[in-house]
Amino acid sequence: MMGVSVGERPIQAASLLPVVARAQQVEEGPYHVDGERTQIVFSVSCLGMSWYRGFLSGVSGELWLDPAHPEKSHVSLKAPVSSIKTTTSEVSSMLMEKSWFAAETYPVAEFVSTQVSSSGPSLATISGNLTMHGVTHPVTLHAHFVGAGENPIDHSYDVGFEAQGTIQRSAFGMTSALPAVGDDVILTVSGVFEKER
Repeated sequence: MMGVSVGERPIQAASLLPVVARAQQVEEGPYHVDGERTQIVFSVSCLGMSWYRGFLSGVSGELWLDPAHPEKSHVSLKAPVSSIKTTTSEVSSMLMEKSWFAAETYPVAEFVSTQVSSSGPSLATISGNLTMHGVTHPVTLHAHFVGAGENPIDHSYDVGFEAQGTIQRSAFGMTSALPAVGDDVILTVSGVFEKER
């Protein structure tokens, strides 16, 4: 097998692959968000010519996972609005202002699931309520299983999912710069959860 070399020690390509479990092998039980590896990315149309993206970090939350009975699973996520970052500091600061996220008044965005259902192998539909800018609306996320296994650094048991959904920011009272900045916002949640020990 071909490998790459670091110094004098060859590394086989297979050793670079992550430890991944199949969906049916994922461990049931309580998990908490790994805030260092979880991100929420948002994408919005800018002037009808491009997609402008930013992300939130510092996410916290809980997951109860039942792979055999997905309908028994549930998840909650909280993200500090002040963590929003974009490609320019000016835009990031502007989004904190009253005409946008009003971060001082509404410092946290929160999602709480109300229903989880399997939508195919390693796929799930997650319905829940998103609270942002002082407004709560139902949101549907389409999630897929990424992988699971023992973290080789701290030996925790981790599981990863990615989920995507679309919201209208105007529904949450954020109407600044419409329609130059689009109303539809695509949310992508890259979530890593660590099993409680």
